[in-house]
Amino acid sequence: MQKRVGEQTIQLSVPVRIAATAAIAGPKEAEGPLAAYFDTTIEDALYGESSWEKAESKLVRDTITMAVKKAKLRMEDIDIMAAGDLLNQSTGTTFGVRALGRPFLGLYGACSTMGESLCVGAMLIDGGFARHVVCSASSHFCAAEKQFRFPLELGTQRPLTSTWTVTGDGAAVLSAEEVTGGAVCVTGMTIGKIVDMGIKDANNMGAAMAPAAADTILTHLHDTKREPTYYDEIVTGDLGYVGQELVCELLEREGISLPNYTDCGIRIFDREKQDTHAGGSGCACAALTFAGYYYQEMQKGTYKRILFIPTGALLSPTTTQQGETIPGIAHAVVIEMVR
Repeated sequence: MQKRVGEQTIQLSVPVRIAATAAIAGPKEAEGPLAAYFDTTIEDALYGESSWEKAESKLVRDTITMAVKKAKLRMEDIDIMAAGDLLNQSTGTTFGVRALGRPFLGLYGACSTMGESLCVGAMLIDGGFARHVVCSASSHFCAAEKQFRFPLELGTQRPLTSTWTVTGDGAAVLSAEEVTGGAVCVTGMTIGKIVDMGIKDANNMGAAMAPAAADTILTHLHDTKREPTYYDEIVTGDLGYVGQELVCELLEREGISLPNYTDCGIRIFDREKQDTHAGGSGCACAALTFAGYYYQEMQKGTYKRILFIPTGALLSPTTTQQGETIPGIAHAVVIEMVR
């Protein structure tokens, strides 16, 4: 079977079943509109640990362990773990999975990491290289602010274009088991390419990532010859209100309107009640929203087909300090209810 479609899209030979998901969220996320969809929430940002970074690692370990258990598997059944986070050298994930004793692929796609992990995991299973793969992505507001912007102790005022990094971890177990009786599956993906429109403001992630999201959506529709309405919903990862508006504007220039488009950074917080400015961001923004809200709603039949597009800003403290621009990336994952 020819799996390559167009320039950047891959059609899997068989649907790859999502056997289970798990979502553990932070205290601010527990106050948001998606609280009921999370498996559990933590009471404070330290999660019983001595640092925010250790708290994130604990979130990773606990979420993956929970997802594997919900899939009715043992940790020994997991062939590969594909996961990542925002911290330097992905140490949040590395230290989180080190005691789990399973083969590990550490991924970095910034806030697009959940999309990247689902792409890699599904291709590994479709290619016959694994039967069970855990895909995961995490972030932590306090740790991310310290690394990418300013330590919280400084009390720096956040501009209205800034987004709030989501604290938590979302994980999905992909399985090669035969799809029977209906299942939520990954059926294809469009691997994004880096798009850089010259944005340098680290407090405006939506503007930095929006061009990459628009490019991936446009490429996916062109490669597959599909209309946007083929999907019940098109959802980007963490562009927030600013980025979402820019995506619509960029695509309208190409003659494409998206009546069924939203963003995980808009869904996960109540903008007015929680004072999150432009919305949510971070690896866990897309991971939690998918592993919690979308997966459960697809199981209920609310959605039968979504295009899930986590977005990432590929910057570091070093590049920001050197005056570099912020490259963006976005990967589109086709997720369908298959009967």
